[in-house]
Amino acid sequence: MGHPKSFDLKFIGVGNEQWDEQYIERYKEFEKALKLKHPEIKIVSGAGPGASGNLFDYAWSELKKLSPDLIDEHYYMPPEWFLKNAGRYDSYDRKGIKVFAGEYAAHWKESTEPESRNSWYSALAEAAFMTGLERNAEVVNMASYAPLLAHVEAWQWRPDLIWFDNLKSIGTPNYYVQKLFSTYKGTQVVPVLTGNKPLIGQDSLYASATIDKNAGKLYLKLINVSAKPKYANVNLEGLSFNPDGVMVTLKSKKINDFNSMSDPQHIFPNGRQIAIVGKRASLSLDQSQSTCS
Repeated sequence: MGHPKSFDLKFIGVGNEQWDEQYIERYKEFEKALKLKHPEIKIVSGAGPGASGNLFDYAWSELKKLSPDLIDEHYYMPPEWFLKNAGRYDSYDRKGIKVFAGEYAAHWKESTEPESRNSWYSALAEAAFMTGLERNAEVVNMASYAPLLAHVEAWQWRPDLIWFDNLKSIGTPNYYVQKLFSTYKGTQVVPVLTGNKPLIGQDSLYASATIDKNAGKLYLKLINVSAKPKYANVNLEGLSFNPDGVMVTLKSKKINDFNSMSDPQHIFPNGRQIAIVGKRASLSLDQSQSTCS
């Protein structure tokens, strides 16, 4: 790849949205050569251009007979699909091939501005879906929004995570969702239950949580996809907690709101202190994506 010496390549992708018998035939040859020459490099294969259907099922069935380390799944779908699929990976085989959610974005309505396709509703739906990715981290080892960058006067595809012109760049609501999840990642997943079930859309709420053992912190993501405020009483179990917590909130009044070159922080994270009394915290959630630590 242009380097004069070898470098520490950890992953290599074989194909991108290829499908059917010809892809599997060719993938076998790549896997055989790569496993022989570089067994230390993890191979990412692909499940095709869709998130379900005959081509998707065929790819998974054939790749299970082989030895990829991860299978790349893509989904460019309406926001409602992301809400309905927040539990997508709950039933995946814990001992099977791992998943790379390599390309995804919620596609919704737009107005005349290029940035408008990156609506608050699309970011909100992605946040709800990402709680499922985090909850199933033992299955979904990696994930990445796509595409990353676009010029407001020379784009080919929307939505995009970051928009720019010749002088400046802006983060979309989707970007700030990604940033919150990556900043408050943690080292171990812990369950978030309502009753004895994971919180996946009950009363329009979605959630996931992690503990950072090194930092001694708990990170809780709570997503309210309702147009109405919700109130959550959080009961923390198993550990002792500092009485001072921080709540970082991302929200907007209208679901079609977006960040623009002229108003780059219309939707932007804001933080405030919250009190934890014993092992309880009472939280008020607007139509928002919130992270508490």
